[in-house]
Amino acid sequence: MTQQPAVVPVPTQSGRADGSQPSRRSARRRMFYIALGFLAPALVLLGALVLYPIIYTVIRSFYSPGGEEFVGFDNYVTMFTNETTFTAIRNNVIWVIVAPVTCTVLGLIFAVLLDKIRWATAFKLIIFMPMAISMLAAGVIFRTMFQENPNLGVVNAALVAINSVFSDDSAYPGATVRPDAGLQDDGGTISAPGVNPGSAQNFPLVGVKQSSLPANAAEAKEAPDPDSDAISGTVWLDVVQGGGGENGEVGDGKKGLPGIKVDAVNADGTIAGTAETNDAGQYTIAGLDGQGYVVALPASNFDPGYQGVSWLSSAFINGVVILSYVWIWAGFAMIMIASGLSAMDRSLQEAARIDGASEWKVFTRITAPLLSPVIVVVFVTLIINVLKIFDLVYVIPPGTSKPAANVIAVEMWTVSFGGGDNQGLGSALAILLLILVLPSMIINIRRFRQERER
Repeated sequence: MTQQPAVVPVPTQSGRADGSQPSRRSARRRMFYIALGFLAPALVLLGALVLYPIIYTVIRSFYSPGGEEFVGFDNYVTMFTNETTFTAIRNNVIWVIVAPVTCTVLGLIFAVLLDKIRWATAFKLIIFMPMAISMLAAGVIFRTMFQENPNLGVVNAALVAINSVFSDDSAYPGATVRPDAGLQDDGGTISAPGVNPGSAQNFPLVGVKQSSLPANAAEAKEAPDPDSDAISGTVWLDVVQGGGGENGEVGDGKKGLPGIKVDAVNADGTIAGTAETNDAGQYTIAGLDGQGYVVALPASNFDPGYQGVSWLSSAFINGVVILSYVWIWAGFAMIMIASGLSAMDRSLQEAARIDGASEWKVFTRITAPLLSPVIVVVFVTLIINVLKIFDLVYVIPPGTSKPAANVIAVEMWTVSFGGGDNQGLGSALAILLLILVLPSMIINIRRFRQERER
């Protein structure tokens, strides 16, 4: 009995042996349509929120401020020939060079050092805390901290306090002579001309609060009668707290002004003698052998002295704004690098230490190279963020310093909606900002792909 050969079904063109299964191509097409169905909502949103604004902005950048007339590349020419825009581009370059490097270095230092101490979590929480504050609030905080008036800005208040320890500044800023006292006030110098030795010359002053007087200020007293070669007198605050007393007369409730420098000036302008008032405001200049001296209270007694640094001026405003950014984002860099540090294989570091490597060599030869992928991602992310900086630059500088602190994002908003009313030029600035950000975004995406492939 001969055995019949097995009949092997031949696949048909449709992919099925019996002709009922779909082909591979049709299966792929079906999977494509299914995937497209799931992605469609996201693609619609992506097109509406990303692609359409970009395309419309590109088109709008070729039109006039009102959008009625096609102007070609005029807006781009204006953008690169305008001094304000040039300042904004220059400041963005400064931001890109300074801010990401500073944040990344500080984040690396914090992450490595805090990894070795107790209470590291508490310190990390403190450093990361500014990230929880909005840019607007951080801008308000820094603008208040760096106010020029030391009574308002804590930074200048600290500088003035430190300066007062090492210098002998005036204790009576703003003091002046009573108008009806018969004395001269010449550019802050209060003087009485034609005073001869053996006589007294008093100085009733106003313009100072009694609460601002030094603690050693005592009740004002008339100076004793001087010798024939001396001039004496009293310098006092001619005000009685709560009212009362007679103007220009030493009396109860009036305080002497200690520490006031008093000069006896010759006719040729040289100083013949000098003295300083005591706690009761009394002074005596002895050793005078001439006549007709000018007794003067130098202006140095009343000038405000060192008042700190004008941090919000055009000279320092960029530094203050960048400092506020570093204050906020150093915590972000620290957390990112610390997460990379926690995932690192510590056996290499321990092996290096056992072989006698110093901590610096362990850091530079092992820790830093292993953290380089995280550091690059943090650095590039900060560059992208810095290029778009807006809030801090808009809030911190006062009106006079805003041009010096200008950046592309602020300039774009200003020319479009902040009074410029030129949305053509604003669109050109937006395209410039997009072009500047794109390389950093591409680098970051490549880094993410490389990490995924490992």
